[in-house]
Amino acid sequence: MAAHRKPKQRTVGGNTARAAATIALAGAATATGFDGIGHAEPNLTPAQVKAKVDKLYEEAEVATEKYNGAKEKADAAEGRLKTLRDEAARKTDKLNSTRDALGSMAAAQYREGGLDPAVQLALSSDPDRYLDSAEFVDRASTRQAASLASVREQLREIEQLRGAAHIELTSLKSRQAELKRHKKTITSKLAAARHLLAQLPADQRATETQHASRDSGGAGGGRDTLTPTTGTASTAQAPNSRAAAAIAYAYSKIGSPYVWGATGPDAFDCSGLTQAAYRSAGISLPRTTYAQIDTGRRVSRSELQPGDLVFFYSAISHVGIYIGNGQMIHAPNPTSTVRIAPLDEMPFAGATRVV
Repeated sequence: MAAHRKPKQRTVGGNTARAAATIALAGAATATGFDGIGHAEPNLTPAQVKAKVDKLYEEAEVATEKYNGAKEKADAAEGRLKTLRDEAARKTDKLNSTRDALGSMAAAQYREGGLDPAVQLALSSDPDRYLDSAEFVDRASTRQAASLASVREQLREIEQLRGAAHIELTSLKSRQAELKRHKKTITSKLAAARHLLAQLPADQRATETQHASRDSGGAGGGRDTLTPTTGTASTAQAPNSRAAAAIAYAYSKIGSPYVWGATGPDAFDCSGLTQAAYRSAGISLPRTTYAQIDTGRRVSRSELQPGDLVFFYSAISHVGIYIGNGQMIHAPNPTSTVRIAPLDEMPFAGATRVV
């Protein structure tokens, strides 16, 4: 997706770099509403830039989860609408068949209805056969009345289906408009973050990337980290086979890119990764972080076991899979891939045990 392509690097230095960064920060402040004002913020350190970028990513992830929730509802509305339309089409075909039968019956009665029944009896060469025919006409009239009642009932059902389809169509259009709003918010936040980072001198951008890697439990960070090799141990410590399968899936996706709205198999956002991991273990999770936290049983941080879902920020906008040793696997943001990270990387909000 275009929103996740890395910006072209520019080599700037000294006063030129500071001026460029100041201009960029002013633009980002205007676009994102930092502090409610749109003026330049001079002499920001790389750490201050990183803090602002992190805040933009957090805000983008909140919007992403809202987008995911709206898309889930839009997809459900679209499915219901298709079902209603299919059912209405089937009932319309049945109604047309009933009407055709009524038309044939009415035409036959019209052709045969010109003679008085007594005259028909007098002219009949076979009175017994005529009487049998008269009884058939009585039965046919009863069937005709039943067919007319069936037509009225079918018309009523079709109108109800059309009314329900109209409601679903209105809901779908509303969800699609909501998706559009959230998408605009996400792309603007991510663009502002990229713009900020692009204005840092190349060496500072590299430094920030290294810091992010170390802060996220990457190699060389001085932390006790789990790797796919030692991950076997944490998988074995999982409380059951399904939790172990989810962890194994998450390990297999380390290095996959973060793409907002993605649920795999090659790219993920945070809740897309946890949903895919547990789907591989035969368990269906809701699409969004704020729905996933209500799945299963809540557990405290001190009770965490491998396989538990761990959530972050007050808006419950980020989730990862706990793998033991104070670490998780998660899909962080567009600057990074699926990776191992410490729980302390973000403000902890809660945890749930799915199985």
